[in-house]
Amino acid sequence: MLMRYTQTTLKKLEELFGELDYTVRYEKGSFQSGYCLVEQRRIAVVSKFFDTEARINCLLDILAKLDVEPDALSEKSKELIDKWQKARE
Repeated sequence: MLMRYTQTTLKKLEELFGELDYTVRYEKGSFQSGYCLVEQRRIAVVSKFFDTEARINCLLDILAKLDVEPDALSEKSKELIDKWQKARE
């Protein structure tokens, strides 16, 4: 099943980042890829001008670069990551 690009999916991703101790912020700026990652402060900054689909794609790009320990996540977040990984295959 493919991931749906809805506000609900975006909210779930934001919650997942919260579980990983990252803050997601939507700001204006000239990001080359539409986002920047401030590692020292664990902040993911996404362009505020992006629509829901672009925001989800940016968060998924960031997620792919992070070392995620699945055991530290809630069941809901684990399911979201599983769904995302299956969609990528």
